[in-house]
Amino acid sequence: MESNRDLDLDPNKDDLPLRANTNHMLVRHYVLDLTVHFQRKVIGGSIVLFLEPGVVSSKQGEAGSISNTPVQNLSQVSSKHDVSSPITPEPNKVRPPEEPSHLCGGNDVSSVLWGDESEDFTLVLDCCDLTVSKVEELDVTTVDDLKKLDVDQQHANTDHPSSSLVQRVVSMPSVCWRLQHELYVQCSRSPTVHNAQPLRFHTDQWSLQIRKEGVCAPHDFPRAVRICYETKLTGGSVRWTKDQDGRCCVYTMGSPINNRALFPCQEPPVAMSTWQARVRAPCDYTVLMSGKNQAFPKPAETGFLQWEYYVTMPMPASTFTIAVGQWLEAGVKHPNFEQYVCSHMDYPCRFMVSAARAQAVIPHRVFAPPCHLQKANDMVLPLLPLCLTAAHSVLGVHPFSRLDVLIVPSGFSSLGMASPHIVFLSQSVLTGERNLCGARLCHEIAHSWFGLAIGARDWTEEWISEGFATYLEDVFWSHVQKLGCREAEEQRWLKALLRWRRLSDELQNSEEELQVLRPNKENTGEVSESGASVVKHALNPEKPFMQVHYLKGYFLLKFLADQVGEEKFLDFFKVFVGKFHGQLILSQVSLSCTRALCSFSQNANVAFGRHLRILASVSISPSFHHPEQLVLLLEFLLEEPMLSLSTLRLLETTYNLQAQDAEVKHRWCELAVKHKHTAAYRDVEQFLIHDQAMGVYLYGELMVQEDARQQALARRCLSIIKDDMDQSACSVVEEMIL
Repeated sequence: MESNRDLDLDPNKDDLPLRANTNHMLVRHYVLDLTVHFQRKVIGGSIVLFLEPGVVSSKQGEAGSISNTPVQNLSQVSSKHDVSSPITPEPNKVRPPEEPSHLCGGNDVSSVLWGDESEDFTLVLDCCDLTVSKVEELDVTTVDDLKKLDVDQQHANTDHPSSSLVQRVVSMPSVCWRLQHELYVQCSRSPTVHNAQPLRFHTDQWSLQIRKEGVCAPHDFPRAVRICYETKLTGGSVRWTKDQDGRCCVYTMGSPINNRALFPCQEPPVAMSTWQARVRAPCDYTVLMSGKNQAFPKPAETGFLQWEYYVTMPMPASTFTIAVGQWLEAGVKHPNFEQYVCSHMDYPCRFMVSAARAQAVIPHRVFAPPCHLQKANDMVLPLLPLCLTAAHSVLGVHPFSRLDVLIVPSGFSSLGMASPHIVFLSQSVLTGERNLCGARLCHEIAHSWFGLAIGARDWTEEWISEGFATYLEDVFWSHVQKLGCREAEEQRWLKALLRWRRLSDELQNSEEELQVLRPNKENTGEVSESGASVVKHALNPEKPFMQVHYLKGYFLLKFLADQVGEEKFLDFFKVFVGKFHGQLILSQVSLSCTRALCSFSQNANVAFGRHLRILASVSISPSFHHPEQLVLLLEFLLEEPMLSLSTLRLLETTYNLQAQDAEVKHRWCELAVKHKHTAAYRDVEQFLIHDQAMGVYLYGELMVQEDARQQALARRCLSIIKDDMDQSACSVVEEMIL
């Protein structure tokens, strides 16, 4: 029996008592399932003990009296505790009330009722400063894989089949350790034994004591026991503090009390055991533990990751170590931004799935009508995995688990549209070289992150979706093409020049109100008391065909990238999507660039004057028929007041313009209309019929010159496709030609 002095020991001054009765019962394996709560500064969950009777647990020859684990030299055990007899507190001594537990349930017994007069066997574990809420006996006979094991005569116990099965597991040879660990995990999740006498428990300053009524010998005691508990802030085994960067962290200390304030255990050195631990911590924290670990953490509940570690070499419980903090691994490139935590509503998030992190190409399919099936097979299908890989290399986890691509009917009013798991592509991307198709695929794939996984909380802020997708389109496409740094830079500047010209044209030929990226200005994101709101300018039929929100958003991002460097900017993108995926945001959140946005909107010419000087130096080589070069060449020619018929014919034959992509053919048709090149009117007609996504404003060009033949061409084309045409596009065209 322990003395009053034993109950009041000060571990900083006195000898440490080792209460665990290891001669009677040994823990062969621990399975810990814990969660780290930084807000409350507690670690809570459960620990399952797999037990085996010790060598003096019963008379020689009785069932269960043989242990496969020899008990080692007991001289290291404190002399203040006789390990050969169960320990119980002094009867009738009332302990101060424990701190209220955040866990529910309980089968604890007060010290008044817990005396040493009981004949029941007591399992004693080393424990202090833990709030234990429940102790359960597990029914491992419910584990199907366990029941498949052959139980030899040595381990058979018809009175206690659960004990026989546990003994079989703890006795498995080391070559079967993987199976053994899997069985331990399955057993740890078993339900409690139905209709069995509950396990009673009591805690004092230095121990947790467990009994089962009517069980008088260790070999009849349950072999699989689950203990639900939480640590206390006052526990000496666990240190809650801040790291050198002022961020919260927690770690175990090599204190005299070892780990008994972290989990109930057997502290004597002879109590050698293996263990597995599953620890959940907030997503921006890293869990480090003594032991081997899996390659990546797994997703747990929203905002948490689950880390798993294990040891295969039996070791004392005092060797168990844990450290949880916002650690970064040396030698690994880390962006200079805070790591993210899932902050969205609860859903099965791919960002938290370790397998998704390594999945560069998600499962994908391509669909098309029979007439376009061959083109889809030859162009779209080979490009799709390349574009997916490029996107993954830049932004990381694909937000969606699969992707279908559909070549939509000719009346579709844009080149592409992205929705969760599916992308619509216009047939216009199937002609010419692969550049237009590849760039458009990259654009729509970028919407998986910007537009879908991250959306605008106010639909007037379309630039958050389209500006980001337009910027990333170039980044992804450069990866697909495997361009060198210089080639990639030249291509991006060429595209920037084309976009600048398009933006300048829109700024000159559209209402000023439609040119503002944030038309709601300071009221952006506001709604009425009922939650109702409006989308400014959304019913204006011209708005869907404007590129301002694409182009201004793109140039804003390009401007910022030039300030900080593209590599650092893309690192930020990855962290940004990691932090804000699953949420709706406003411009104030997006890149924290409200000031830059306002400055850009008001002073665009000043901000990009330097860019234009560089862009103007981009050369056009007649020997290099790159689509963007041809587009720029034709746009320069469109600025010429006069072009001879021979020049137009030379252009057509030299560059085989009818076989180019839709962007090139669009400019060629504009040239034909402007200079009344009647031989090319057939090209204009084919473009208006088959490239409806791009031909809307070409109707205006046909009408503006008041040429009867051109106007007749416009009306004829509209009559052919009107029934299948997009409603918005049709209304815009009808207004032009009537």
